Amino acid sequence: CLIPRQFPGCFCHSVKMGRRPARCYRFQKNKPYIKSRYCRGVPDPKIRAFDCGKKKAHVDTYAQCVHMMSLEKENISSEAMEAARIAANKYMINNAGKDNFHLRCRMHPFHVLRINKMLSCAGADRLQTGMRGAFGKPQGVVARIAIGQIMMSIRTHERFKDVAEEALRRAKFKFPGRQHVASSDKWGFTQVRRDEYQELRDAGRIIPAGSHVKIVTGHGRLPIPRDF
Repeated sequence: CLIPRQFPGCFCHSVKMGRRPARCYRFQKNKPYIKSRYCRGVPDPKIRAFDCGKKKAHVDTYAQCVHMMSLEKENISSEAMEAARIAANKYMINNAGKDNFHLRCRMHPFHVLRINKMLSCAGADRLQTGMRGAFGKPQGVVARIAIGQIMMSIRTHERFKDVAEEALRRAKFKFPGRQHVASSDKWGFTQVRRDEYQELRDAGRIIPAGSHVKIVTGHGRLPIPRDF
């Protein structure tokens, strides 16, 4: 029993209650409330890995990229993010192969949710104080999403474009609200269009940086010769 023994009229049991549904925390109402030295005891997010598949693949490996974008301003829980990641990753492995894609979850759950736990047992009305001291304790973490923000991305070969779109379509069912899945005209996770990427690479103006690239422009400091 969670109630001290000096209340003999309490007959409640220490049963762990389930999570509140997403509709209770879906909307962004207040300022961001993050984990800090003032907000302690925050549970860890359910999602621990934000990248799946062949995440160390060279930037030249995958030319095709598919995004899932949000159409609403809302909160996305870490439990939903983990469920969507598992669904999309499993479909890509079964239909494209574990070495033919790179899945990235581009949301990060930093906002802390609170809950004011109320007693629901016999004799609880003598113990509760109602709205006095109603500031709740940390319950979980969510990501704050804006309209048009990219939630998940998959880079893969061009022949697996339809597979990636289907994987993100299945992941949509794990989220509240409305999402849109679209194919990008950029090369992988970079900001360079696919038709321009080949020209820049042949001209030596592409510097690989993991899954992204740096573009050499005609601006900046001149290189100093060694014998200067």
